[in-house]
Amino acid sequence: MEYVAVIVVMAVVFGGCYLVDKGFTRVFRNQQQHHSGLAVRLNKRYGSFGLILAVLGLAAIFSGLTNGWILIAGGSIILVVGIALVVYYMTFGVFYDQESFLVTTFGKRSIVYRYGQITGQQLYNASGNLLIELYMDDGRTVQLQAGMTGVYPFLDKAFAKWLEQTGRRQEECDFYKPDQHCWFPPVGG
Repeated sequence: MEYVAVIVVMAVVFGGCYLVDKGFTRVFRNQQQHHSGLAVRLNKRYGSFGLILAVLGLAAIFSGLTNGWILIAGGSIILVVGIALVVYYMTFGVFYDQESFLVTTFGKRSIVYRYGQITGQQLYNASGNLLIELYMDDGRTVQLQAGMTGVYPFLDKAFAKWLEQTGRRQEECDFYKPDQHCWFPPVGG
C-alpha cells in the first residue's frame, strides 16, 4: 500500500510540473521565437526537483503544526528553495528562429538579438560543467551550460546564421571548432 501511495504522489508531482510548465508557456510566452519550437532550456530535473522540494516543504510545515516549530522552520526553507528552483526553470530560456533569438531570464526583460550581434565567445570549465558565454555587441553576455537541453543545435544554427548575417565564410573562421566547443571568435581575439 505504501508503494502505491508513493507512486501516486510521484505522478501528482510530475503531472503538476508538466501542467504548470504548459500553462506558464501559454500565458507568458507570446513572441515569435517562443512559437518556433526551437529552444535552449534548463534540464527538466530543475523543475521536477523544485516541485518535489516544494511538496516536501509543505508536508513538513503541516506536520510541524502539531509537532513543533522546527519542522515549520525547516519546511519553510525547503519550500522556498523548491519554489526558487521551479521559478528558475520556468523563466530561463533561449528561444530562436531563422533570424534571431530571444533570451529570457528571471526578473529581467526579454531581449531579442540577431545572430550577427554575437561578437565573441568565452569558455569556462567549473567542476566539470562547461559554460559557454556569448558576448553581444551591446556589452551583455548570454551564458549557456553544456548540459542544457538543445544547446548544441542552437550554437550550430547561431554560427550558420552568424556567417550569413555578417557576410563571412566558414573557411575564414579558423576559430570554428565545434568539437572543442568553439563557434565564435574568442573574446579579445
